[in-house]
Amino acid sequence: MTSQVQPLHDRNAALRSAGRIVLKIGSSLLVDRESGRLNRAWLESVADELARLQARGQQVLVVSSGAIALGRQYLGMARDQRRLEDAQAAAAAGQVLLAHAYQDLLEPRGIKIAQVLLTLDDTENRRRYLNARNTLETLLRLKVIPVINENDTVATQEIRYGDNDRLGARVAEMTSADVLVLLSDVDGLYDGDPTLNAGATLIPEVRELTPAIEALAGASATEYGSGGMVTKLVAARICMNAGCATVIASGRRLFPLQAIEDGAACTWFLPGRTPRQARKQWIAGTLVPRGSLVIDAGAERALRGGSSLLPVGVVDVTGEFQPGDAVLVRGPDGRDLARGLVTCSSAEARRIRGRRSEELAALLGYSGRDEMIHRDNLALLDT
Repeated sequence: MTSQVQPLHDRNAALRSAGRIVLKIGSSLLVDRESGRLNRAWLESVADELARLQARGQQVLVVSSGAIALGRQYLGMARDQRRLEDAQAAAAAGQVLLAHAYQDLLEPRGIKIAQVLLTLDDTENRRRYLNARNTLETLLRLKVIPVINENDTVATQEIRYGDNDRLGARVAEMTSADVLVLLSDVDGLYDGDPTLNAGATLIPEVRELTPAIEALAGASATEYGSGGMVTKLVAARICMNAGCATVIASGRRLFPLQAIEDGAACTWFLPGRTPRQARKQWIAGTLVPRGSLVIDAGAERALRGGSSLLPVGVVDVTGEFQPGDAVLVRGPDGRDLARGLVTCSSAEARRIRGRRSEELAALLGYSGRDEMIHRDNLALLDT
């Protein structure tokens, strides 16, 4: 993905230059307050924008609220029914309506969609995290727009996000997105409550989330939404740590993304590094290795040149690990050369080490990935 950190005068160009964008749409924008039905005209304008972004080569993931609100209206539930089981029943019905709405609007524009439902556990558990990441990467490679929501029908209080701002941030982190767009009821972060203080000033750019900045956040006042500025700042922090920019902007207009590009008032949270740099640092310095792979000189040259680690270059395997675990990569002289996330178990690694890609399916009994560690999941330690 491209770097999204922009100088002050050109911060809104971050959206135009981003290779991968996560767009979070809240219930209060998607659902008409009076009728409880889909705000179709607004979503039509967003569909046009998604088609425009995809046409210029950008990848987009949509994190969309709205299932519970739509399901309540569809099932004839009162708006004050707040028990978890009521919300889960509403989500089960509303998710069908929500997915159909996106398909109905995007298919005529030549865009395929896929529904992805996640829980907090899916982004905290390493195996589920990697499975979800691989699924999303595959969909994007196929030019499909994933429409993502919390899996409210099965989530308990212990594994719920409770708001899609944080879910959007975790999706951005998971997919190494360049920009997370949080469409809101307000233009961005103010130095005071704009509903109470007419003199409150919009803060256009934040490069560090200090306690003073966090103290400016307030609670949600929307009928359908469960988030507020507090959750948006939490999302911004997650993204900044992952090297992803975040923009909070008003969604109370048609074509809200074009408005951001044209310089509409909004707040940008800009990190000091790119998603790729942040991910490499996480792999290199945070994860505990479960084992090690010793490679030959040819594989070392390939890794230093930016290639993935293939089984043919692995000469020894130590430790016990599973797919997605971190391992050390040691050069032929025994030095720690890199850390990476493996695509196979230690038992499988021992079976395929030193073998060529065309032999792997017969050795493993299934057709897996050619690389033992993909270059995006590998960080060199001495360069």
